[in-house]
Formats: sequence, structure tokens, C-alpha cells
Amino acid sequence: MVSWHFATYRRLWKVNLLSSLVQPMLFLLGLGVGVGSLVDSNTGSSDVLGGSSYVAFVVPGLLVTTAMALAAGESMWPVLGGLRWNRGYHGIAATPLDAGDIVLGHATWMALRCGIATGSVALVLACFGETRSWGLAPSVLVSMLVGVAFAMPIMALSVSAEMDGRFPAIQRFVIIPLFLFGGAFYPLSQLPLVVQWVAKVAPLWHGVVVARGFTNGNVDWVGVAGHLAYVALWAVVGTVVATRRLSGKLYT
Repeated sequence: MVSWHFATYRRLWKVNLLSSLVQPMLFLLGLGVGVGSLVDSNTGSSDVLGGSSYVAFVVPGLLVTTAMALAAGESMWPVLGGLRWNRGYHGIAATPLDAGDIVLGHATWMALRCGIATGSVALVLACFGETRSWGLAPSVLVSMLVGVAFAMPIMALSVSAEMDGRFPAIQRFVIIPLFLFGGAFYPLSQLPLVVQWVAKVAPLWHGVVVARGFTNGNVDWVGVAGHLAYVALWAVVGTVVATRRLSGKLYT
């Protein structure tokens, strides 16, 4: 199943990798460097940001949000296409592979795709002193897990969709708000309490907290275990639901 995804990706990898790399770097320049110069000049900003510069504070959020956006997009139209438009999933189901293999293959491929994208960004960030950190490597792994945690529930929704009308709504009312208000680019404590709790329900904030702990060298291992367990729960529940729904679509 992963080889099926890879065969498609191999034809488009240059464009996909370039787009996955350019967009985060533009955000880094615009927010991390541009806005960061204003933030860092403000007295007391270092205390709010945990003692780091703004560009260093943004880096883990940039990696995790890149994985979230990539995995979400790849779990909408491509999944619906495999089930309804090009019917690739039906062809796979005609082999010894079943719905569980298709879903697990998608999860594995999403982890690899997020690893390729965020790993490329991390390599670029490692070239600059202010963003270079040993924590970039584990942050890539965290980003991969967050990507799967978004991919699998969204895949479950895509499998049950008749058309793609709900996908723009997911992008506008889930992914973009989490990108803006999920704690990636400023401390969640700066938002109203209700918004904070809404953001904490989703996997993004938990991944950002863990990745930020790695990049700034302030790792709370008990907290890391709790946050990652919660993120993994999203991935597991999404995988189970997606498998059941896909089985119903393919074999009924």
C-alpha cells in the first residue's frame, strides 16, 4: 500500500517537496524574522516566550503546523478519489489486501510524507545559529505523529463523504483556526480561556508543546509522555473508525 503511494509521489516529488519547503520558510521569514524583530524589541517579551527569541519560539510551531496542514490535505481529496473517482481502493481491495491494510498504509504514508516535509525544513533551520538545535530531530518525529493524528480522523470523514463539499469547510473552520490559534506562533495563555480549552482538545497544541520543549532544551518527560499519548489516541481512534467505514464502503 505504501509502495502505491510512493509510486505516485515519485512522479511529483520535486514539486511537492518544494511547496512543502517554501511555504514554511516564507512563514518563518514573515513571522519569525519580520514580526520577531518587533516582539524581541519589546521589554519583557523574553519572559513570555520562555527566555527564547521569537524566531526560536516559532520554529517548533512551524514544523508541527506544516505536518498538520499536509496530512489534512492529503486525507481529503486523495482519499475520496481513491474511493469514488479513480476507485484505486477498490482495485487494491480486489487483491489479498483489505480495508485495514489500506488504512494502515495511508497512516504510514502520511507519517513518511510529514517526515520528508518537516525533515527538509529542519535541515534548512539547522543551517542558522538562532534556529539550530538538537531538538529539531525529535521535533520532526513529533510532527510525524501529529500529522497522523490529523490524517486518520479526517480520512474517516472522507471515506463517509459522498462529495467533496465538506472539505473546504474543514480547511476554513478547523485547520486554519488551529494554525492561527493553536499556540504555534504565540503562547496559548495570551488567548481567552475558552479559546485555550478549545485549542487543547485538538492534537496540534500538544505536539507544539512537546516539540518546543525539545528545541529550547526544557524537556519535561512526564509531560511529554502525557501529550504524546493524547496525540496517539487521536491517531488510533481515527484509524479504527476509518477502517470500519472503509470496510462498509468496499464490501457492501
